[in-house]
Amino acid sequence: MYDEILVPTDGSPASDAAIDHAIDLAERYDARLHALYVVDGAAYSTLEAGSEIVLEALESEGKDATERVARAAGDAGIDAVTTVSSGTAYRSIIDYADENDVDMIVMGTHGRKGIDRYLLGSVTERVVRTSDVPVLTVRQPTDE
Repeated sequence: MYDEILVPTDGSPASDAAIDHAIDLAERYDARLHALYVVDGAAYSTLEAGSEIVLEALESEGKDATERVARAAGDAGIDAVTTVSSGTAYRSIIDYADENDVDMIVMGTHGRKGIDRYLLGSVTERVVRTSDVPVLTVRQPTDE
């Protein structure tokens, strides 16, 4: 049913919860796991000085985040692919899924208090609305 599972990560606790679910699904379906981190440089394009340093730091953070996914997948006996790309986050996720024949996307949500508790993150919401493949959204466990 699922041969290729994509888990976009930003290194946050919400994405960590999604990673656990993605690894579980990959084990269950003997699927390959794709870990993707998207560097959205548009938010930093207005910086006159230092934007290159910020982008390099984000790329390094992305490499660390995707390698963490790959290590966890490897510990579970799952084959994993890591990618750090640049672009608009939701569009890059959709494009990656299309280009790599991904069968499912597993993503974390955000917001745990007040009205945020009922809303998906904007990237997650856009992926859910535009994806041609199923998208599993995973809430970060609460400490309540």
